[in-house]
Amino acid sequence: MHADVDGATRDQSPVTRFTNIDGRCVHLIGIGGSGMSGAAALLCALGAKVSGSDLKPFDGLGSLVARGVRISIGHRASQLDHNVDVVVASAAVGESNPELSEARRRGVPVVKYAELLGALMGLREGVAIAGTHGKSTTSGMCVHLFREAGLAPSFVIGARSEQLGGGSGVGSGPHFIVEACEYDRSFLHMRPRLAAILNLERDHLDCYSDLDEIVTAFGDFAEHVDPRGVLVCNGDDSNAMRAARSAKAPVETFGFSEGVDWRGVNLRIEGGHWRFDIVHADKIFLSSGLSIPGKFNVLNGLAATALAFHAGAQPSVIATALNTYAGVDRRLTWRGEGRGVTILDDYAHHPTEIRATLEAVASCYESRRTWVVFQPHQYARTRHFMQQFAESFDGIEEVIVAEVYGARESDDSADTVGSEELVSRIRRHGGQARYVARLEAVADYLADQLKEGDLVLTMGAGDVWKVADDLVERFCGPDAVRRSVEPVDVVPAGGTSEVSVSTA
Repeated sequence: MHADVDGATRDQSPVTRFTNIDGRCVHLIGIGGSGMSGAAALLCALGAKVSGSDLKPFDGLGSLVARGVRISIGHRASQLDHNVDVVVASAAVGESNPELSEARRRGVPVVKYAELLGALMGLREGVAIAGTHGKSTTSGMCVHLFREAGLAPSFVIGARSEQLGGGSGVGSGPHFIVEACEYDRSFLHMRPRLAAILNLERDHLDCYSDLDEIVTAFGDFAEHVDPRGVLVCNGDDSNAMRAARSAKAPVETFGFSEGVDWRGVNLRIEGGHWRFDIVHADKIFLSSGLSIPGKFNVLNGLAATALAFHAGAQPSVIATALNTYAGVDRRLTWRGEGRGVTILDDYAHHPTEIRATLEAVASCYESRRTWVVFQPHQYARTRHFMQQFAESFDGIEEVIVAEVYGARESDDSADTVGSEELVSRIRRHGGQARYVARLEAVADYLADQLKEGDLVLTMGAGDVWKVADDLVERFCGPDAVRRSVEPVDVVPAGGTSEVSVSTA
């Protein structure tokens, strides 16, 4: 997939100044983000010379280094190669970033991550999956279905998958599958041929004022879907359907209700897994099941089925592929079991996601004393959904709340209400909760409390997975740990390692 992007095309971002990506020097600021790291791997596969920086080691760092990416930990102007052709900045990078400032001083073209994906999508038949929840899982599911159908897609999704070989890949087929994120209206840089809106509710209230503004943004996304393509929308979600009204492309609905175009029926749990039939055009289209837990994933499967069908996949192939899809990392991932203690990890960071995940855990692990370690993600989200978070943990024996993972926010945000207030709210709601700020201390506390038959679930979009790593090592042994951040030698800037560290 050589990026034969020409300045005369519809996308006028600086990316379009390239005749192709092959041999070009691309620097990614904030390379540790799940989407950014996937884009970096994709650029490598396209023949680009890739470098990048982030504030700290991250999930997938070692894999990128193995591909030849030069990564710096920390940001400083001197890390910007003098031959760099374009700089890609994640949504979390502010204008004061020294590398971004240096790029602007030199006149180096700067694009957002979303602009890069939009430019790459313009070279293929784009498949974009949007929604408040479930984007990574459904995007990965689409990749698996398309691959099994022989469609060989290229892709960038916001999570790693061992089954897919990572969070990105280059295929020989015409399709480019992308997780379409609504944060900062990033998905509006995309012009997909096929698209899905999985669900829609309040989130990212640091960049949207209210639900109506979010619906409007999703409506703009729907309008960008190629009129010759198809938009697949959750017919059981009134907000998603409001957004879909703006589409110029044909809209097909999915869900469990009467009247939707792709309907899940005969749902039942067999052997701990969901089984179901899909009705389309008033007849059984296929019968299948999922190896990943959660009724919400049946809905994701309906969306992926519709997209795969419109891409050319046969029903029998889709049915088999749904049943063999293994999911993506940090989505109710089984991390290990030792001394009778089961350890799971999940990315849930919104009240709706927490409730859905806990429901899935309860259906798969009955009669277990459950401990939840929750790391809130962003002070703004924690403040906006404080009461909803407090009510999300009903029925849990004890919730341990770590300090908020600030992510994109400034240090000033730490002065606002956060984890300690959430613990107070959980207690007032009748739950058991305690505040343990540091993740290391959380693991120490649990190691003294856990008994045979217990289940631990770490939850959050930050680095709470470190607690799962620590507990797996303690209860299952060091050989059982699959590190989320691969060990890599890190040396001072200017050293000989492929990874350097900056203190600036």
